[in-house]
Amino acid sequence: MKIHRESIKARSTSLYPTYHKITDSVREILERSGVQNGLCVVYSHHTTCSVFTQECSFDKAYNGLEYLQQDLTDIFEKLIPTCRKEGQYMHPGPELTEYAISVGESKLEALNTDAHLRSVLLGRSESIVIVDGKLDLGQFGHIYFVDFDKTRIRDRVVQVQILGE
Repeated sequence: MKIHRESIKARSTSLYPTYHKITDSVREILERSGVQNGLCVVYSHHTTCSVFTQECSFDKAYNGLEYLQQDLTDIFEKLIPTCRKEGQYMHPGPELTEYAISVGESKLEALNTDAHLRSVLLGRSESIVIVDGKLDLGQFGHIYFVDFDKTRIRDRVVQVQILGE
């Protein structure tokens, strides 16, 4: 069995969740791996981010989000409102806030509880079957990475690990 691992860099913005369609990058990694049949795992170790598969909407809202991304953002805003003030959620507490400040973050950057909760619900990884050297995503499937943390611009990393023959 062969194991191949690479990463994809993604830059997140602020104000809105940042969605990245990474399907083509994952396909390129698969091609470099030489694996014909197996499993592709796409994941994020960032606790405010998610990886998911969904169809591409093509149509975009005025803010640049695809319609399905905007719909998901709107639904999450109703289920888990954006953290806008201290005490809105129990997290972050005083100890975490003190730690965040000690590693160079501001108090406002610690107000990202909504991003953590959204990531828990959507999940931080996807496993995609590889058949005959291709990702088995179906006719409309794409792979997306989303950073729900809107507190500042960040550089993120998506991991791709391919196992197979």
